[in-house]
Amino acid sequence: MLNLQGHQSKDMLSLPLGIPDLAVTQVCQNDQGDYVITVKSTLEGTCCQHCGRQLTKFHGHGRWIELRHLPILGHRVYVRLRPNQYTCPPCGRKITTQQPAWYVPKSPHTTAYDHYLLLNLVNSTVEDVSQKEGLGYDAVTGALQRCVSLQVDWEQITELRVIGIDEIALLKGHQNYVAIISAQQAAGQVIVLAVLPDRQKETVRNFLESIPRRLWPTLATVCTDMWDGYVNAAKEFAAAHPEVTLAVVTDRYHVAKHYRDCVDTVRKSECRRLKKELPEAEYAELKGMLWIVRKNHRDLNAAERTRLRALFKRAPLLQAAYTLREELTAIFELPLTKVQAQRRLRQWAAKVRRRGLTCFDAFLTTLENWFEEITNYFVARLSSGFVEGLNNKIKTLKRRCYGIPRVTTLFQRLYLDLQGYRLFSLYTP
Repeated sequence: MLNLQGHQSKDMLSLPLGIPDLAVTQVCQNDQGDYVITVKSTLEGTCCQHCGRQLTKFHGHGRWIELRHLPILGHRVYVRLRPNQYTCPPCGRKITTQQPAWYVPKSPHTTAYDHYLLLNLVNSTVEDVSQKEGLGYDAVTGALQRCVSLQVDWEQITELRVIGIDEIALLKGHQNYVAIISAQQAAGQVIVLAVLPDRQKETVRNFLESIPRRLWPTLATVCTDMWDGYVNAAKEFAAAHPEVTLAVVTDRYHVAKHYRDCVDTVRKSECRRLKKELPEAEYAELKGMLWIVRKNHRDLNAAERTRLRALFKRAPLLQAAYTLREELTAIFELPLTKVQAQRRLRQWAAKVRRRGLTCFDAFLTTLENWFEEITNYFVARLSSGFVEGLNNKIKTLKRRCYGIPRVTTLFQRLYLDLQGYRLFSLYTP
């Protein structure tokens, strides 16, 4: 228990120090108004750093050390102590300094203060925290290095269920993509598993192989975009291990972007044609149709539908493409089985070919090449929505920090933003 005394003897406040196995011997304030608390350890004995024996033969005290601790009433707090030292006769009376659990050797902070810094670092920057706490930049990054691992702690994970794989560029315009591996657990919680230095198949495959075998039976689905490296890595991993049953799902929204872009291409060409053929005043009534065409038909209001019909009267090719787009979207919305969805998609593709619409040619090739992965969506209707949400968080993190050039630092900061409140807050249940 820590006693803080005011100007009068009756002005006394008792607070728990929050550190076990310590006795407070003195409390004072320095010239800056910081509280300096001198303590001594009440913990007896330690383990020999050479042979591991339990030591009880007291030798003396080490040098004085001073550690930054949690602030009290807006004042900085420092803990001073001289650690106990013990000798080990079997090791030739070698000396071992007692190492309590509440601070890390050579750290300038208590572990509790490190956690306090990291809690402040969640959704913030190192510079901001260093300014608020009156610390050097390296002091804050040191807390990050001590408390957040450079890779995932598999011991804390009991199941994976759905894995998401996507890439993000560390530096815009430099094509230096890194692969982000994440997982969505049964309760909906998203965790980051790895930030890989590139998006090559071998790199992703090696990571999948590094997953502990006890978690392999919990793997069910890999959600990804249409990047061969990710899909082939997942397929080869599952093929090499019979105990792994893994379905690869191509994200529905990446698929939608492909076929919706086809309609957008027709809209542009038809609008260029109409601009040349129609009088300026008549064409002006058809301008500003971009977002009306891009919207799903069910989301249009009455005025927008009227304008769309006026455009379709002059652009029947666009109407045909738009109608096929809406029909394809409807297929993905229906509660179909995988087999039913495959039949419906084949019928849709045949209809496109009968109409002679060449705007969908590229998408039809994509549909044929990725047919199995696309229709796996209908098994459990899983998508990469949680991956895209994580990507948005990464982009915000990069902007906030003016870029993060190191893969390991990106993993630490992302892990902290996702798990920091749960790990370091005193008030989170």
